[in-house]
Amino acid sequence: MVGVILSTARKLALKIASYGVMHLVVAILVAFAITRDWRIALAVGMVEPFFQTIAYSIHDRVWHRIERRRMASNIEEAAEAFTARLDIMSPEEQARVHDNHGHGHSHALPRSLKQVAVKTVTYGVMHFTVAVLVAFALTQDIRAALAIGVIEPLVQTVFFTLHDRVWSRMEERRAARKPATA
Repeated sequence: MVGVILSTARKLALKIASYGVMHLVVAILVAFAITRDWRIALAVGMVEPFFQTIAYSIHDRVWHRIERRRMASNIEEAAEAFTARLDIMSPEEQARVHDNHGHGHSHALPRSLKQVAVKTVTYGVMHFTVAVLVAFALTQDIRAALAIGVIEPLVQTVFFTLHDRVWSRMEERRAARKPATA
């Protein structure tokens, strides 16, 4: 039990650390491109990712809770029953949602484009707000703060989506290997 907790904590720490490093590099480069001043770029690049990493970890935990609640609810089971009665669900989809190990439903929710889009948009709004506030606090220039606040989160949102996909695929591979080694 302690090993599982430590392993989970280590994975979460690595995910947050990798996000922090990625964010640091992108923030410095975007701030420098806007201000052409390395001191401001380094200040924005060091301070803004710190606050964004805290906000990201909160955002990520909220989304994990949303996904767990959705998985724990009967929404998927009701939708499956409804679509099966309408002959909408293919045999392959029925096989996917039922495991063959005697445990009933897998309740594995597909990460739909809509779900990924909503998660990404909420991240972008959160990121914009934090970026503008930090940039303004450091530059005292509303135009530079708005430029950093608009451009930097757009760039970071693209990298966030890639980061999230990489980590999801790593977790899926780990989960797929686990039964094979057990």
